[in-house]
Amino acid sequence: MAASDRMVLGPLVASIDQGTSSTRFLVFNAKTAELLSHHQVEIQQKFPKEGWVEQDPKEILKSVHECVERTCEKLQQLNIDIANIKAIGVSNQRETTVVWDKTTGEPLYNAIVWLDLRTQSTVERLLKRIPGKNKSFFKFRTGLPLSTYFSAVKLRWLLDNVEEIRQAVDDGRAMFGTIDSWLIWSLTGGKSGGVHCTDVTNASRTMLFNIHSLEWDPELCQFFDIPMEILPKVRSSSEIYGLMKSGALTGVPISGCLGDQSAALVGQMCFQDGQAKNTYGTGCFLLCNTGQKSVFSEHGLLTTIAYKLGRDKPVCYALEGSVAIAGAVVRWLRDNLGIVRTSQEVEKLAAEAGTSYGCYFVPAFSGLYAPYWEPSARGIICGLTQFTNKNHIAFAALEAVCFQTREILDAMNKDCGIPLSQLQVDGGMTNNKVLMQLQSDILCIPVVKPSMPETTALGAAMAAGAAEGVGIWSLNPGDLTAVTCERFEPQINPEESEYRYARWKKAVMKSMGWETSEAPSNGDTSIFCSLPLGFFIMSSMIMLIGAKYVSGTDK
Repeated sequence: MAASDRMVLGPLVASIDQGTSSTRFLVFNAKTAELLSHHQVEIQQKFPKEGWVEQDPKEILKSVHECVERTCEKLQQLNIDIANIKAIGVSNQRETTVVWDKTTGEPLYNAIVWLDLRTQSTVERLLKRIPGKNKSFFKFRTGLPLSTYFSAVKLRWLLDNVEEIRQAVDDGRAMFGTIDSWLIWSLTGGKSGGVHCTDVTNASRTMLFNIHSLEWDPELCQFFDIPMEILPKVRSSSEIYGLMKSGALTGVPISGCLGDQSAALVGQMCFQDGQAKNTYGTGCFLLCNTGQKSVFSEHGLLTTIAYKLGRDKPVCYALEGSVAIAGAVVRWLRDNLGIVRTSQEVEKLAAEAGTSYGCYFVPAFSGLYAPYWEPSARGIICGLTQFTNKNHIAFAALEAVCFQTREILDAMNKDCGIPLSQLQVDGGMTNNKVLMQLQSDILCIPVVKPSMPETTALGAAMAAGAAEGVGIWSLNPGDLTAVTCERFEPQINPEESEYRYARWKKAVMKSMGWETSEAPSNGDTSIFCSLPLGFFIMSSMIMLIGAKYVSGTDK
């Protein structure tokens, strides 16, 4: 089709939205924020050992290329000229850690995903070097507690356990990055001049970054024994990092980069102090904008960088409540238990039950994150009776997501002093109407969902389009497009909500202290390793043989 026949929509901006479960590429109209087309590819998660979660960085990169090409094909079928795509933003799963060889462009190990628990012994070893074994020792520099969640301990584990990575560091060939760094480096040329960078939001999730000076912290790097030369350059969330070097969008600048939760905050247009959003993805993340002031929680929340929308623009901070398992519990019901074939079926089962009938599900598959930060916790389902069926378990799984949100919202209300009057929500799980109604019931406040739920991708697109040198998306409050929303109001009385929440808290207490990092004994694991038990069994065997002999002589 001739270019002159193609639809003219004005400038377009695209987003790479690389999440834990899938990769997507989405294209927006910069003037109206309308989503024009997208493509999605599910990403495989590998579980090589209990508590380990990995992904293949090459599969992630391949999925990005596939999504870009398929989306461009769809736009051409819609008669939309892809030459109008003027910028690309990147939004990514945070903390997930990649180390690669800059001379070959090859990853040196699988990406260690943010949910991974293998570093618990690393954390405990590091804690022994901190006065009083205080997990919050670096909190006022990083905003974070020492935890398996963040990138520094994952990188420390890789340096301790992967010979290829140690050798590459010694040879000066190694590069470290979170997923944004890996993608931007690869897409802007890779081993042929790729740009090794990250943005302030992703850097603030590593535990190596000083959130006040906005630089890698030499003392933190020394504590974790991380060589600073392998770290990416830290940039703002909105500037031109480099140009696409291959594919249908060759030459288009990559000019926006935000960790997925910061991107959702921007996409929900939470630019004022006290505005908050909750994203329901693989995990669940509640962020409240605290403006240019970093606020430190007394109730288990994290202090993180919300965004820095330009090299010369101020940095803004947020309080964050992080829940490890939200959408992942639905995937677990599908892939591990097999009680549903698709994620959408969980909503149907839960609707048929209408209640959990006293069944409570604490999905602490990776320990408990905010507000507990308890790595020893493990998942439990309790309150089961002979009446309990898969419908009740599906309902309890959705209810668990809502209870976890209630816990972090309560913590945020205590830290901020002004309770939220409503909750703005986004993410894939918000398509589940049973979940959204449950959330409103359990919080006892309205839940407000934008009609266009792709706020994470939208936030990255806004940052990319607003970048200096692109300048096609205005972030001035008066220029932002009004968003239509669906609203869910509480439908149960507060007393019932409080009763169910109290029962949930009781279940949470039972999930704790389940696991230790101590390895089981490598010695004899037979029942005879217990001397009293072994003596009892041996004496019983002798008595049986003796009785058999005696009975035989009576015949």
